[in-house]
Amino acid sequence: MKLKTRVTETLGIDLPIVMGGLTFYGRAELASAVSNTGCLGMLTALTTGSPEGLAREIERCRTMTDKPFGVNLTLLPTINPVPYDEYRRAIIEGGVKIVETAGRAPTDHMPEFKENGIKVIHKVSSVRHAVSAEKIGVDVISIDGFECAGHPGEDDVGALVLIPATADKVSIPIIASGGIGDGRGLAAALALGADGVNMGTRFCATQEAPAHPSIKQRFVDLDEMGTNLIFRSLNNTARVVKNSISDEVVSRLAVPGAQFDQVAELVAGSRGREALVSGDVDGGIIWGGQVMGLIRDLPTCAELIERMVSDAIARNEAFSNMIEA
Repeated sequence: MKLKTRVTETLGIDLPIVMGGLTFYGRAELASAVSNTGCLGMLTALTTGSPEGLAREIERCRTMTDKPFGVNLTLLPTINPVPYDEYRRAIIEGGVKIVETAGRAPTDHMPEFKENGIKVIHKVSSVRHAVSAEKIGVDVISIDGFECAGHPGEDDVGALVLIPATADKVSIPIIASGGIGDGRGLAAALALGADGVNMGTRFCATQEAPAHPSIKQRFVDLDEMGTNLIFRSLNNTARVVKNSISDEVVSRLAVPGAQFDQVAELVAGSRGREALVSGDVDGGIIWGGQVMGLIRDLPTCAELIERMVSDAIARNEAFSNMIEA
């Protein structure tokens, strides 16, 4: 089955559904499973640990799928410098033709990406940043609504407004992100002016996702109220799964004048990774969005996409049947 949109034509995929650039999860097993459905799977560069690790993961993914897949390259300030130029080189030399950038604008990476025929998706959380990204030459905008996991920005605008507001201001294809986990979300996003959708949390709750079964079951058990917003007072808001650790982070940062160093040991990436591997749902920070309120099971990626697309088509047909001459 194929659905034709500007996103599928630009990225060379069959279905307008993109896997988010997921820390820990963005490995060959999940990325290839998503790509094999006709959607776009995504490796996460920084999850591989080094440019050499990314090169190996790209090659490993190629043994699992002959379909297009991309690489997420998140550009963030860090205490220890990240060799972003070397990651970029690994992407280019690995023959990857689609990159998702996030964090700061990828201005310094654009010339080499474009010289090598790489399509660039840039993730933003506001209309003004979408407009800026189009000006620097990215090919596709991924727009994050407030419902999303990860960093929804500081404007607190939900997808119902943010998607069409962005569509009104940019001319390039748009991927809607945040709160999408089934055919209803796909149909709604397309109706609002998007050319495709991005899913993160929903793909984390699949058979191929590399986390412990207890973590995946947590996404099923929680509902739309099962998240915490952390780092709000630091102007670096992040949406994560509600557990004892994220509750404690919220509590500590609620104290006037509290700074990041007072929660640093709680939010350490190593602690979160260990929780995902061990299955300790209270072991660390776990990323998750409000879409947990729509997750009812743990299907394979193929099962998820088949029913999602079928449901979106059925809902579009149902809408057409409402029209009376």
